[in-house]
Amino acid sequence: MRVLVAALLLVPAAALAGSSSFDGTWKTRVDTLKVSGKPDSYLLADGTYTCSSCNPPLSVKADGAEHAVTGHPYYDSVTVKVTGPNALEITYHRGGKTIGQESISVAADGKSYTDRFVNHDGTKDVTGSVTEKRVAAGPAGSHAISGEWLQDQLSGNDALTTVAYEMTDEHFKMSANGQTYDARFDGKEYPVVGDPGHTTVSLKRIAANTVEETDHRQGKVTDVIRLATAADGKSLRIEDKDLAHGQTVTMTLDKQP
Repeated sequence: MRVLVAALLLVPAAALAGSSSFDGTWKTRVDTLKVSGKPDSYLLADGTYTCSSCNPPLSVKADGAEHAVTGHPYYDSVTVKVTGPNALEITYHRGGKTIGQESISVAADGKSYTDRFVNHDGTKDVTGSVTEKRVAAGPAGSHAISGEWLQDQLSGNDALTTVAYEMTDEHFKMSANGQTYDARFDGKEYPVVGDPGHTTVSLKRIAANTVEETDHRQGKVTDVIRLATAADGKSLRIEDKDLAHGQTVTMTLDKQP
């Protein structure tokens, strides 16, 4: 999912001894999600699909056949099928199994596209859709998906939007759709259990209501995430600096009863 506030008052350590403002289940308010920074960049031309903004970049034949790729933490082969001048389907595989699909449709005016997706990696399937707006056109004669885009809207089921946290003065726990971590505030890396990309996290407690999480994958820092609960404890603001993609993602989550 990447500062959030100009300054925060530190509270006495004793205030952390009991339950914290993070404790509980949270749900993303999808209408608050904002993405800024480098656009997503795609090119579909001469029978080849290229995602130059993917990390690492992805380039495969768009012939409906499965093609092996290397260096990607979550998949090892990809199938791209052109289903129309404004549409395509992308299927991701790992270890011989299908782990996700995207069905992409570019609007008739070419100014936006909608991606309906499903991912099978978690305890429950993640389903939803994302809409991106065009910020630059693709080359003449290329498929309608070609060009540069920036995410605009997101919707999804509870498996996508729900997360639970717990904090004490010693550690911070996260649980979301079969992925968990329990990390201490000591700067060391701790594994995200259940993550097929083998992400590790290191944590800093900035204040009683603010935590900074640094994500590591394949030996690199991929994200620096600031989490801060509101004074009333009813909402949680997240800012994710996605270093791997050069984007910043912000969103607000509401505490669930």
